[in-house]
Amino acid sequence: MNAGLLALVLAAVILGCVLQRTSGMGTGLVVAPALALAIGPVTGVMLTNATTIMSALLLTLAARAEIDWRRYAVVAPVVVLGAVPAALLVREADTGVLEVIIGVVVLTGLGGAVLWRGMPVVGGRVPGLAAGVVGGFLNTAVGVAAPAMLIYARATGWEQRPFAATLQPIFLTMGTVSLVTKLGVGAAGPAGPPDGWLVAAVACAVPVGVLLGGRVARRVSAGAARRLAVVVVSVGAMGTLVRGVARLVTTT
Repeated sequence: MNAGLLALVLAAVILGCVLQRTSGMGTGLVVAPALALAIGPVTGVMLTNATTIMSALLLTLAARAEIDWRRYAVVAPVVVLGAVPAALLVREADTGVLEVIIGVVVLTGLGGAVLWRGMPVVGGRVPGLAAGVVGGFLNTAVGVAAPAMLIYARATGWEQRPFAATLQPIFLTMGTVSLVTKLGVGAAGPAGPPDGWLVAAVACAVPVGVLLGGRVARRVSAGAARRLAVVVVSVGAMGTLVRGVARLVTTT
């Protein structure tokens, strides 16, 4: 990886952590498309999962007083039900197919979260169980579970502050289950897990983004942070989608 790509990766990690700190989500949304473009969809999503674990751990400690552990207990146990089939998909699918899936899922998820506004609120455990399974699948396959969780929050009328806080242990669980499942079924790809030096560089960037996000959160609203995330994520997802389509066209 050259210096330009490394700078892109670290900038994406820092921006993702800033958005995660200000709005409750953003690490996977921003980092997954950027890393898929920089180092490939399989290794990129694995590093995204590792980044999510690190950022979510720090933010879980910071927001522990506002976490709704009852909601967490509904979502977290079923994450593995989505993670296992997703890991098998990652193991078997071509690079181009995975890039197309990443681009389509991210763009569709963003659109679905927007279209969900104004729809009726539903209750019970079923929405949380569905969010856990779908989120586990998406997080394992493409590194992005935020759209599923955002739709769940809007469908159940979950208030922003406890939602943002509770997302952190949920993302921590999803990231851990995703990594363990993919390594367990041999879905790390031909290149294997990310290089140690790259993981170390990302690990150094995560706390920088979290600390910077703490300052930004005092000056920028969560809504403004989410709007910025949508723009950045849309560009990255579109680039990943276009490259995936180009790969498929050239191989047929």
